[in-house]
Amino acid sequence: MKKNTLAYLALLVSISSNASTLESDVQNKLAPLEQLYLDLHQSPELSYHEKETAKKISAQLDKLGFEVTDNYGGYGVVGIFKNGNGPTIMIRTDTDGLPIVEQTNKSYASKVTTVDQHNNTVGVMHGCGHDIHMTSFIGTADQLVSRKKQWQGTLIMIAQPAEEVGAGAKAMLKQGLFEQFSKPDHVIGLHVSAGLEAGKVAIAPNYALASVDSVDITVKGKGGHGAYPHLTIDPVVIAARLVLALQTITSREVTPLEPSVLTVGSIHGGSKHNIISNEVKLQLTLRSYNSAVRDQQIAAIKRMSDGIAMSAGLEKHLYPEVKVHYEESIPSTINDTALAEQVKNSITKELGAENVLKADPVMAGEDFGLYGRTEQPVPITIFWLGGVDPEQYQKAQQTGETLPSLHSSLFAPDYPLTIKTGVRAMTAAALDLFNTKTVN
Repeated sequence: MKKNTLAYLALLVSISSNASTLESDVQNKLAPLEQLYLDLHQSPELSYHEKETAKKISAQLDKLGFEVTDNYGGYGVVGIFKNGNGPTIMIRTDTDGLPIVEQTNKSYASKVTTVDQHNNTVGVMHGCGHDIHMTSFIGTADQLVSRKKQWQGTLIMIAQPAEEVGAGAKAMLKQGLFEQFSKPDHVIGLHVSAGLEAGKVAIAPNYALASVDSVDITVKGKGGHGAYPHLTIDPVVIAARLVLALQTITSREVTPLEPSVLTVGSIHGGSKHNIISNEVKLQLTLRSYNSAVRDQQIAAIKRMSDGIAMSAGLEKHLYPEVKVHYEESIPSTINDTALAEQVKNSITKELGAENVLKADPVMAGEDFGLYGRTEQPVPITIFWLGGVDPEQYQKAQQTGETLPSLHSSLFAPDYPLTIKTGVRAMTAAALDLFNTKTVN
């Protein structure tokens, strides 16, 4: 009896010593993840130029035992890990940086510069947190491979390029992502938040991010001397009238029950104080959730442009040219309600209810939504990963101080805690999805 008792106790000790929590496992592997983050942060690449970034992600996945396909949809990377029969889960990260000169004064700040498509020298920075996304992505892949006895199925990890220009998801899907590999049962992703403290996540149950359209308007006129305006038709005045008129689309034409944003982000015209130019160029961004609102915005822009030009006395061939950049347009991102609830519950079990919040929809855009809009729709969910240092966040709450936003040159996430939380949250969500019976 004593011998059996001792053997049983030894077994318990053995089990206890081998048991580990996801939190402790992530903590034990945090140091190399931090090094990966710092490397990615200090070597950002712009959209369509993510060649070296892709090589780094590819090498990490290859080392973990994934079947890797490179240069997919541009500099995209697809990693496949087959682990028996079960669901197919796809996890996505984005890889491109932004043309921003970093001004965080961090010791690891990006000092990269490059020449853009307009032949201008620009800084490059991961100002939207894609370095956090990639690091959490690799950390999650590592945890899922090391826990392969806890799940069965096929894990697809994709590193998507050109998110910032709305082109990467389109390119990967167009090349046949779901046909060449496997149509996933679920697609999940994360995005760092500049308004949520590190250690927390937030999930929207339905609408998550808005559709995005970029519109160029070339306003034409009849130029001349600034001293003789009566002999001209001034495009600056027409453009000014148009900018103000466009504001009434959201305020007076779109129902107030539907979110709508129309922003004129750029206006350029003229060359000298006393010269009335022949044209003025406007650049707009349109945001909505409802595709009918998007169509209404575009139709109203064209109608108002023509109407104001007519009222100024321009001939029809000089009416403004309105160009919608459909190749860069992306639809709204709508989280699958059931999947969002399941992901929320999984993350809550891992992080605690106090660290999992409900997110409101935002008017920012993400091409992640395209993965849920294929011919045979796939349930998708993206959640927000808090990135703000908790002390900085609490101070801002007390003082009303505005925190640096995404795309800010000052954005500097609390990367150790953010990465740790991202890996724990994504791994917990994936494990539960693999162990949930999928009904087709």
